[in-house]
Amino acid sequence: MFRRALAAALALSLAPAPLLAQEPPPVAPRGVVAPDQNLPSYIKKLTGFGERAEFSLDSKKVLFVAKTFGDVLEYDIASGQIRNLTSHFPNYGFTRALYLANGHILLGGPTEYDLKDPAKARANCWMFVLDPASGNPPMPLNMKAAEGPVPSRTRLHIAWSQRAAAFPGEMVPGSSRMLEADIVYDNGGPRLANQRTIITSAELPFKATLEPQNFVPGNENQLTFSMYDYNQTDAFGIDLTTKKLTNYSNAPVVYDEPEGIFPDSKFTTVESDHHNPAGTGFDRADIYKLSLDGKSTMVRLTCFANVPTYRASNPVISDDGRYMAFQMGRSGVAAGTGWGIFLYDLQAAGPSPKC
Repeated sequence: MFRRALAAALALSLAPAPLLAQEPPPVAPRGVVAPDQNLPSYIKKLTGFGERAEFSLDSKKVLFVAKTFGDVLEYDIASGQIRNLTSHFPNYGFTRALYLANGHILLGGPTEYDLKDPAKARANCWMFVLDPASGNPPMPLNMKAAEGPVPSRTRLHIAWSQRAAAFPGEMVPGSSRMLEADIVYDNGGPRLANQRTIITSAELPFKATLEPQNFVPGNENQLTFSMYDYNQTDAFGIDLTTKKLTNYSNAPVVYDEPEGIFPDSKFTTVESDHHNPAGTGFDRADIYKLSLDGKSTMVRLTCFANVPTYRASNPVISDDGRYMAFQMGRSGVAAGTGWGIFLYDLQAAGPSPKC
């Protein structure tokens, strides 16, 4: 009954989707040339707006959100054409869009929105499954997820996190937890099955906020995740059977947030401020390549943070290992806000690009 009610709410009662384009970015300092105006040959600007890129399973398309609480769009790399996947039904916009192993799209978005308190909508996002070929609205999974859920690229399985702010009275204030489940289809729609809790913040010997990032290719019993508020933020891994934790970054005064993973499972990309000894966190981060062999070896890939008030963030790696997609961000705005999607040719850049 809840599923039918929520589906009906989506189909009939939601406000029109937010405008397509992102709001204008903060004005650049006088005399500063934005990094997207001076790109190296191995980086191509795909769009002048958008955030939260995701590669299709065949590495030929890039899925992204027009803006926070915006429409979901799909960019065809070969043709440059953009297709809007969510304009055919009423919605409050979305914060995440990710491909599932069957080609359907996992969406994260609110079912109510207060213009005076958008942070509440971001903290109370639900998961849905959209079949882009059906022409139908997405079907609800009846589950809240904090920030970004993580789909497997090979099976109908996801991991996600939850935070106490979305579950008042149920979770201890300030706590978080990571969960996983299968997605199964029956009675005409998807649902979660075999759900279990991976780990809770109460099980940690220190204070931190948990958010999953990627199943490790070839070994999906391993999951990378962000350990927010621990050593600023560290890139961690967890064995889903034993709950053994591995700190991949081991950088106590540096912000290191994993955001994508290479198909050979040897490296992950991270948002990091290693280039800034003063420590600025995600606000002036750039994208690095971090080894997952325990040696914490890092190579800087982008140089956007060399330009005052700019940063590069939210990298993802194509399944063929050829490309990285990422976004341009600005200082002083909410994490994850992007003004443009970029395509980075990892082969053309070589192993050690220079800033």
